[in-house]
Order: sequence, then structure tokens, then C-alpha cells
Amino acid sequence: MIDVPLSILEVAAVQAGTQAVDSLRQTATFAQKAERLGYRRIWYAEHHHSPAIGAFPPVVLTAHAAASTSTIRLGSGGVLAPNHPPLGLAEQFGTLAALHGGRIDLGVGRGPGTLDAATARALRRGAEPATDAEYQDDVAAILTFLVEEVALEPLPEPWLLVSSTAGAALAARLGLPIAVAHHIRPDNTPSVLECYRGAFTTSRWCAKPTVLVCVETICADSEEQAERLAGPMNVIKAGLLKATAEIPFPTPEDAAAHSFTPQEQQALDAFRAHQAYGTPDVVARRLADIAAMTGAQELMLTTPVHALDDRLRSFELVKKEVGAMGGTAALRIPDTSR
Repeated sequence: MIDVPLSILEVAAVQAGTQAVDSLRQTATFAQKAERLGYRRIWYAEHHHSPAIGAFPPVVLTAHAAASTSTIRLGSGGVLAPNHPPLGLAEQFGTLAALHGGRIDLGVGRGPGTLDAATARALRRGAEPATDAEYQDDVAAILTFLVEEVALEPLPEPWLLVSSTAGAALAARLGLPIAVAHHIRPDNTPSVLECYRGAFTTSRWCAKPTVLVCVETICADSEEQAERLAGPMNVIKAGLLKATAEIPFPTPEDAAAHSFTPQEQQALDAFRAHQAYGTPDVVARRLADIAAMTGAQELMLTTPVHALDDRLRSFELVKKEVGAMGGTAALRIPDTSR
């Protein structure tokens, strides 16, 4: 049984044969449907200079979706601290939280959001990549500015996105809830959780260790359809394994014609073993296993499939199956905004 809330990570994939504006126009429709299905929150990821993912600022997508919904939480998952002045982030998300009834989250991450070094430098106005010390200072400054400079009520919920023990240690020291990037580095999840829970310090933001785990989840009416839907992202991942230039998000038909090397297939299979693909019963059981294994208070699903209708169907099937299992998927976590 899944007795924790389910949420959504949205990466705004740009499908082959479409334009970025097509994905952008789907934002409100997607958020409204997720709200009706009962998902707790949607977070928007920051990406730059990618033919497969739209370069849409999370703060803008959050504002747009918030204006079209009334109850679902919305925010960044994450906005990348090295690319932004801390005071600017505090002002932007503090304003959104005040305007939208305190249902805004400020999830902060470490990376540049691009594989292109020139783009990374442009985002930092020519500066070199941020050091760990600079990143830690930026996160601390964002929290300080939320309270001392912006000072609007209610405050956004701050979260730290982590995929390593370094990030876990920072979140523990600052007393922040964490979103674990299990969908990117699943092998790191056990050590991240051990580090975070072992070193956690209570803060104004969080009374006890609070863990959200993000899982790549592709659910369909049949195993064959789930495999078909997973194909495009498998092609993208294979390209990343070879460190080749990113490509547009392929169609399922193009992906089905793609040949993987034995090494690529082995890596894809190893990654898949940590995620949740398949029919509703298989996916729900897998999510329940991950929740139990990690002790997460919340699961966030990321569903990188080609068409909006297929993505929405995946989220719909998961929620329906969770309800059939007797899971509530509606347990409230502590309010970290105070």
C-alpha cells in the first residue's frame, strides 16, 4: 500500500516534430489535470540549451500554473542556485507564495542545468562554475533573504535537491527537507538518506528529517505500451552515456528503430531496476517498495514520455491503482513554511 502523497516533476520535454512553444502551451492543461487527479505538487526543472527540454524558467512556469489552479502546490524542482542571485530567487518565490496562498515551493539545486560549457558561463555572466563553498553560501543566503529581506507571509517551502552525500550534509546542517534524485543517481540514494538522517538539525524550516524521493515512472495499460513509451527516453539516456550532443526528444516510432549496444542496454537495464515501469499493478507495487525502502514521506513521479495524452494517462493510471490498493496518497507532511 502507498500511504504517502504522490507528486510530479515536470521537465517540459520538446518532442521531435514540435516546437518549444507547443510544450509551453500545455503547462496549464497539465497542471489542471494533475490537480483534479489529486497529486500534491508539481515541480518544474531548470534546463538550458537542450533540444529535448524547453528552456522555461521554473519561476515563470510556476506563476503560470498557479494562476490556472487553486489547490495543488507548485514550484521549482529545481531552480539552480549558481545561475541566480540569491536575493532575486527569494524575491521571486516569496512574491509567488504571498500571491498564491502559501502553496509555492522553492526547490534549490546545484548543477548548471546544461551540458554546454559556453551556456553555463553565459548563465553566470562569464564566471567559472560555482564552487561547493559558493553554492553553500548561496543556499544559506536565499534562506536568510526570505526571512529578513522579503519578509512576506506565508513563505515558500524551501527544499534542497540532492543526489550526493555532500548535498545531504548541507540540507541536514540547514535543517531543510530534501528531494532525492533517485531518478538520476539511484545508487546514491541509501548513502544520501543515511547521511541526511544521521546529521539532521532542527530548524525553523523543518522539525524533523523530511524526505521526498523522485522516481522515473512510466505506466500504461499494457507492458508493451509501457515499453513503447519508455523508448524515447532510453535513446536520450544512451546518448548521454556516450557523452554525445543532446538530440531532440524522439518519437516512439523512431525510438523503436534505434539499436542499443550491449553496454548501453546493460546500463539501461540497471537503471530501470531502480525505477517504476509497466502496468498499473506493477508500477504501484514498485512505488510501494521504494517508499518502504527509503522511508520517504512523499514520492515524486517523473514521466518522460512523448505525448501529453500518454503522460496524463500514466499519472491517471497510477492514481487509480493506488486508490484500488487502499493507499491514501494524501498524507500531509509537516508544514515547513513556518
